[in-house]
Amino acid sequence: MCWLLLLLLSRSSSSIFPPRPGIMAEFSDLLLSVLSSVRVPRSGDRVHKDECVFSFDTPESEGGLYICMNTFLGFGKQHVEKHYQKTGQRAYLHLRRTRLPKVDDGSSGAGDPPKKKPTRLAIGVEGGFEVDTENFEYDEEVKVIILPENAIILRDSLTLMSTAVRDRVSASIDAMLAADSASRKQEIQAWDGEVRQVSKHALDLKQMGNNLRIPPCGWKCSRCDLKENLWLNLTDGSILCGRRYFDGSGGNNHALEHYKQSGYPLAVKLGTITPDGADVYSYDEDDMVLDPNLAEHLSHFGINMMKMQKTDKTMTELEIDMNQRIGEWETIQESGVHLKPLYGPEYTGMQNLGNSCYLNSVMQVVFSIPDFQNKYVGNLEKIFKDSPSDPTQDFNTQVAKLGYGLLSGEHSKPPPETEDSDPEPGKQVELDGIAPRMFKTLVGKGHPEFSTNRQQDAQEFFLHFINMVERNCRSSENPNEAFRFLVEERINCLASGKVKYTQRVDYIMQLPVPMEAAINKDELAEYEVKKREAEEDKNTLLEMVRAKIPFESCLQSYAMPEQVDDFWSTALLAKSVAVKKTRFASFPDYLVIQIKKFTFGLDWVPKKLDVSIEMPDELDISQLRGGGLQTGEEELPDIAPPLVTPDETKGSLGFYGNDDDDSFCSAHLSSPTSPVLDESVVIQLAEMGFPLEACRKAVYHTGNSGVEAAMNWVMSHMEDPDFANPLVLPCSSGPGSTVTVSDLPSEDSIATIVSMGFSREQAARALKATVRMWAGAGKEGKQGCCMG
Repeated sequence: MCWLLLLLLSRSSSSIFPPRPGIMAEFSDLLLSVLSSVRVPRSGDRVHKDECVFSFDTPESEGGLYICMNTFLGFGKQHVEKHYQKTGQRAYLHLRRTRLPKVDDGSSGAGDPPKKKPTRLAIGVEGGFEVDTENFEYDEEVKVIILPENAIILRDSLTLMSTAVRDRVSASIDAMLAADSASRKQEIQAWDGEVRQVSKHALDLKQMGNNLRIPPCGWKCSRCDLKENLWLNLTDGSILCGRRYFDGSGGNNHALEHYKQSGYPLAVKLGTITPDGADVYSYDEDDMVLDPNLAEHLSHFGINMMKMQKTDKTMTELEIDMNQRIGEWETIQESGVHLKPLYGPEYTGMQNLGNSCYLNSVMQVVFSIPDFQNKYVGNLEKIFKDSPSDPTQDFNTQVAKLGYGLLSGEHSKPPPETEDSDPEPGKQVELDGIAPRMFKTLVGKGHPEFSTNRQQDAQEFFLHFINMVERNCRSSENPNEAFRFLVEERINCLASGKVKYTQRVDYIMQLPVPMEAAINKDELAEYEVKKREAEEDKNTLLEMVRAKIPFESCLQSYAMPEQVDDFWSTALLAKSVAVKKTRFASFPDYLVIQIKKFTFGLDWVPKKLDVSIEMPDELDISQLRGGGLQTGEEELPDIAPPLVTPDETKGSLGFYGNDDDDSFCSAHLSSPTSPVLDESVVIQLAEMGFPLEACRKAVYHTGNSGVEAAMNWVMSHMEDPDFANPLVLPCSSGPGSTVTVSDLPSEDSIATIVSMGFSREQAARALKATVRMWAGAGKEGKQGCCMG
């Protein structure tokens, strides 16, 4: 029997015509029958009230959203009945929001206000880049739905029911509506590039008693004639110009020079002082900072912060202008280009959640591959049917949900046509797309980087995603096969002339960038001359010239032989020098290529190469096919290398040396029992996405017997609670003691640099050099145009 409660609402008045008492009694009894399953959400409960767990339906979708009043999971119209059949849960809160255009009351003038220019290097926060413009108001309907009767009970009608029903159901509804949604709890939906920390100098800054008074305007650099980009040193009151930017604009570096001479750390940018604050820079901390005592520090020089007005651009505004001036931000945003919207299957976009560009781009590519389409979208019904009680925590469910959302076209439909909907010339039609909040939360759970709101690298996320697919496809078809290929490494011992062939699994071809192969060297040389002249003349150099590297040169660099020093030759049972060549033992269906645009400077600090590489429409890498053992070649004996070489011991991380060289392992960390780990195998496993410490343990426990044995150990111990814990070795000094390495660089730091394509040794050297330079590193690089 289908129950229906009709409450007639008049739009012109708030009067409600109550239903017959008999109907109310029946509905009260119906609610009473499910009352034991109706829960009031507590602080630890996750209320999924803004998105379906199986689709991207929201309260604004045509059918609204149904939230289970027991589990607080949200369901679209096509999934709520299936949830009832699977779980027996009958009571659901139905939310339906209708978007209405805001009514212009005439107070704001005719037409829409101009789009505000960004004033913060942020996405989705006040003053930042807008991600969705709220030009709408919402009309919200709240109902209780009882299945399988499909009884519809409006929230306002609860006042007419029994006290027990009214109190319990009303308390549940009120708490569900008031609670932060699960996505808001788990996702930070705004990215702010100018979050600043309180300076360590702010609370005890010493200021000179020189009775200096700074006028409210008319400032000028005390060392040159510049009247813009001026900084007031908060210790001695000096007014000096800021740094010169990379394009030649800005200042003459006088404020920086003054800090180097005096050591006075804090400076405030004149022209940015308002009652709300100002731009404060710490030269010692090399960053924009907060000064809680800024009003007091300014009053020392006669400046009343409460009466100051902004007359100059903040550093964030300058940075945004710089990006726009060199044209790259506008290029990324496709500004000024009239794009034709595309709708339908496989034309669904993804919303930027504040920092999810890397995730969006990777998943769009992944679901263009038939293997992933068939695995997840083709098996959608089975995956959903087999999902656990909380589908938000199931990897296969959330990947299938994302894939169907991208491919189905259900969220890529043209806006309804209206009689007066003539589009303005050049105006872009905005499409909502889908917001992968549940997916992003799940795949980032427990990861030190992807669980944060920081910007990430697409290549690193791709490997992380591949690893998660691998873990969840052990006994079923694995779509990763589309990307997987075998790498053949041929090592030739130069002393014995014998060779060794090994194979390893990989998913990405990492190509080096040979800067010496640039085809515009004359243009680059001319640009460098103009750049130096512009810096000397304090002029602005507008046009940037990049090195143009042929893609073929990158391939040739990849194929070049690599010399391996300290190679343990099983033919000589001693160290030797070898040459390694890398080739393909098999080719994938789809080849993922990473351009290694990072290198090390003379100071061992990683630097990003600013180059231009034009990708060919067709790629022929047949010349990189490996052939295995050739006629006339003699293989090196298949003998596992000793854990310690006869001529010297090695530290537990696999680096030689002492405090006088560039290694991290000094004499007190080495012992005759410390193992020599095959670092190439460790790195191969780490590049597949496994934790670095787990990779080290795999190589250690398999006795350096190769990638395949180490991989088998990883797969067998992946569920161990200490899987990713550091390798702890028995110490030779006595039973029960262990060797620990606590003062070495973070393994996460080493892994991050290794993922850029560098060897572990290079990463270690770079980190050590960084530690020497900054005594406690871990400090992120700053953009030069932001510094005072």
